[in-house]
Amino acid sequence: MEALFDTERLYDRRADQRWNRVCVGDITERMTWSRPNEIAIVGWDGAYSDTKFSSLTWLQADQLANRIANMLRARGLKRGDRLMLICENSVEAYVTKLGAAKIGVVPAALNPSFALDVVRYLVDQVKPSFVIADANVRPEVTSLLGDIGTPVNLTICIEGDAIPGSLDFAAEVDRHASEEPTATVHGDDIYELLFTSGTTAMPKAVMLSHVYAYLASHGFALSCTRGLDQESKLCLVTFLPIVYHIGDQILSLPALMSGGKLVIGRRPNAESVVDAAIEHGATAIWGGSPQSLKQISLALEARAPQDKTLTAMLYGWGAVEPDVLRRLESWSRPAFQLVGIFGQTEAIACHRFWPVSERALYEATGSSRNLVGVPSPLLASTIQDAAGADLIAAGRFNEAGEVVYRSPVMMAGYYRDPEATARAFAGGWFHSGDSCMITEGGVRVMIDRYKDIIKSGGENISSMRVEARLHAHPGVLKSAVVGLAHPRWDEAVTAFVVRARPEVEERELLDWARAGLAGFETPKKIVFVEKLPETVGGKIMKHKLRADWATLYGNSETPVEQE
Repeated sequence: MEALFDTERLYDRRADQRWNRVCVGDITERMTWSRPNEIAIVGWDGAYSDTKFSSLTWLQADQLANRIANMLRARGLKRGDRLMLICENSVEAYVTKLGAAKIGVVPAALNPSFALDVVRYLVDQVKPSFVIADANVRPEVTSLLGDIGTPVNLTICIEGDAIPGSLDFAAEVDRHASEEPTATVHGDDIYELLFTSGTTAMPKAVMLSHVYAYLASHGFALSCTRGLDQESKLCLVTFLPIVYHIGDQILSLPALMSGGKLVIGRRPNAESVVDAAIEHGATAIWGGSPQSLKQISLALEARAPQDKTLTAMLYGWGAVEPDVLRRLESWSRPAFQLVGIFGQTEAIACHRFWPVSERALYEATGSSRNLVGVPSPLLASTIQDAAGADLIAAGRFNEAGEVVYRSPVMMAGYYRDPEATARAFAGGWFHSGDSCMITEGGVRVMIDRYKDIIKSGGENISSMRVEARLHAHPGVLKSAVVGLAHPRWDEAVTAFVVRARPEVEERELLDWARAGLAGFETPKKIVFVEKLPETVGGKIMKHKLRADWATLYGNSETPVEQE
């Protein structure tokens, strides 16, 4: 009795009993006491291997999670063991993470598009005890896993049959009991490992706890449920990655934490997002990048739904054109809010910017500056110069520095990388690697990732600002701006553009850019491409553009002169 009920100590306590613990895996079980037969999770076409997984009530989702937990335990997995997932979005992969959490097993989900050397490195770093993969994982990946002694154990049979040597996920899970397993889990235990993008080095495994997930998802539930008369009316649609991306904690779990409904799409596609939103009466959509948001707004306009159900749409990674907001508002509820978020996997409490509430500032700025608002109540954030001085405390407005964070929504560290962890928390703040400044009005402006700032002719140039100007041109579908080595300018501002209209020419875009930017910000070249290298989340892989086009100016014609 003494071990269970400590009625003396007021600190150093551990709430890890079943009746008081913080565990992500308990979310579905709690809802079986209130709305067991209401729909909790829906898979859009292609996001499930079997129709029995296409739509799950709370009770069915919890029973599936229990079967998965019992299956993993029967395979010998225990608290703290790593479960590697190599999967795109699916109901099965998503609920697998909940099932693993019930017994303290730690999911470590890989982006299926990772290069072989990255896969090898991360497997060695994580040392998984069990592997679940999609049927369409590249053969060279499954071959590598077999060669290094970490073969695929179960296959989620979407877009193919079971990988040789593995079992079918659905059949294997069905063999196990649907009763909840008994396990000890503490809120500070690591819920999952998520991997950074690794654009400049090998990815790092970010350690995220159950408490992190609860606080992050509850914080975002506040934003997602705006305008609803009851939080359980939330219907959140996401087609962006939620298996191997931080979107699972802030842009899927809020639906579950609210007692609402989550609609999962396999891969991002604007038309499918809108179709799913209309069919399920979505109240919130995770839109992703400004370019993705623009495509969703156009698809919404083309579908012209009779029922206007949207109350919130979230975006990140750049500034949204005012015309996109107006288009979204015309097909949403009167209280619709567009919500800009700014954060990262390691610290995802996020800044928030509300273009509707900040209409005057937003309209005046347009997409020329990436306004990211102010820190959420779960986030302390300031901006430091290179010497570590606090720019905000010193009243140094409109001066660029690195944004740093303190928050309970903070990673525990980089798994098995104490040196990188120590560097990240130098001086008692988490260092984001993002360049920002603050205006006199207190609004933060995101300038760029430090690695994406272009140094040209002695000037520091925000690639995001140049991109925002280009995106405002009706002939531009997508663009990415990078700095490429140049004999005169050190780095030349170079824009890669996917045209919305084939007749758009380089001179037209250069003139357009020059009319809204300083001369030194104007691209030296416009390179037209059929598509840009993107992650499935919609982020442009600028490191690949820099590598593939590194010699562009080696045989260049006379560049556009800087003013």
